[in-house]
Amino acid sequence: MTVTVSTGSSSSSLARGLRVTGMAVAAVLVYLIVLWRCLLLAGELTAGNSLAGALFSALTRYDEVGNAFLALSIGSIYALIALGYTMVYGIIELINFAHGDIFMIGAFLSVVFTGGIFGQHEGVHNIPFLAFLLLGALLFAMPLVGLINVTIERLVYRPLRHAPRLAPLITAIGVSFILQNIVLIIAGSGDRTAAQVFPLDWQIPFGGASISVLSIFIFALSLGLMLALQNFIRRSRMGRAMRATAQDQSAASLMGVDLNQTIALTFLLGGMLAGAAGVAWGLRFGFVKFDLGFNSGLKAFTAAVLGGIGNISGAVLGGFIIGFIENFASALGYSRWSEFLVFMVLTFVLVFKPSGILGQLTGDRA
Repeated sequence: MTVTVSTGSSSSSLARGLRVTGMAVAAVLVYLIVLWRCLLLAGELTAGNSLAGALFSALTRYDEVGNAFLALSIGSIYALIALGYTMVYGIIELINFAHGDIFMIGAFLSVVFTGGIFGQHEGVHNIPFLAFLLLGALLFAMPLVGLINVTIERLVYRPLRHAPRLAPLITAIGVSFILQNIVLIIAGSGDRTAAQVFPLDWQIPFGGASISVLSIFIFALSLGLMLALQNFIRRSRMGRAMRATAQDQSAASLMGVDLNQTIALTFLLGGMLAGAAGVAWGLRFGFVKFDLGFNSGLKAFTAAVLGGIGNISGAVLGGFIIGFIENFASALGYSRWSEFLVFMVLTFVLVFKPSGILGQLTGDRA
C-alpha cells in the first residue's frame, strides 16, 4: 500500500476545490435572488399593480443584496465550526459532538476579553482601538480554545482511539454535557450580552438597500482563515502528515508520521477556528448562552455532512448554503421554518448523493 504525502497537484487541487465551492455558492445565491424577485413580483401583482409596474418594482429593489451579505456572514460562522467537525472526522473518523460547545466557550472568552477585561459594551468608532479589540479577542480566544480542544483529545479521546466506535461517540456526547454544565455553573443559565464592538451603524449604501460593514468583515475574516487552513494542509509538512493520516493511519505511521502529534494538531486547528467563530458570533448576534453550542454545532455538523464529511471545501460550501437558507427564509417571513428547510435540503441531497455535494476527498497517490 502506497501513500503519498507530497504531490505536484496540490495547488491545482486547492484551486479546483475553491473554484467548485465558489461556483456552488454563486449558484445558490443566484437561485435565491431569482426566487426573491419572483416573490416580490407575485406580491406586487397581488396588490393590484399592473404587470409593467410590478416588474419595475421587483427589478429595482435591492433588499436581497444586504440579505446576501448577511447570509454570507452567518454562513461563514457555520463554516468555521464545520471545519472542526470535518477535519476530526477525516483524520480519526470521530464525530466530535463536543465541538459545538468548544465554539460556545470561544464565544464566552471573547465576551471576557472585550466586556470583562476592557469594559466595552457598545460600538467602538475609534478604528485603531477597534482593530486592537478585534485582534486581541481573536488572539485571546483562539489559542485558549485550541488548547482546551487538545486537552480533551489527550485526556478523553486518545485512550479510546482503538476502542469500538460507539465508545468515543458516547464519550463525545458526555464531554459536551460536561462543558455545558461547567459554563452553566460559572455563567448561569440566562443570555449574556456580548459586546458588539463593531459599530452596527456602519453601512455601505447600495441602490435602495445597504450592506453592513460587519457582514463584510466577518466574511473576509472567515475566508482568510479558510484559505490559510487550505494552504497549510496543502503546502506544509504537518499538513501533508495530516493528509497522509487521513488516507491511511497505519501506512502514515510506517512512513514516520507521528500520529499523536498529527491528531493533536488537528484538534488544535479545529479548536482555533471554533474560537474565531465564537468571536464572530458575539459581534454578529450580541449574546452568548451556555447551550449556544447545541443548535449552532448541530447546524455546523449538518453543513459538514451536506458538503461532504471529511471534505474541507465541502464543509465551507455547506456552511454558506445553510446561512443562505436560514437568512432568506427569515427575510421572507418563514423564520420558524428555517431549520425545517435546512434539514429538508440535507435529506434531499443525501437521498441522491449520500457522500454530500462535493463528496469525501480521497488522498492523492503517486
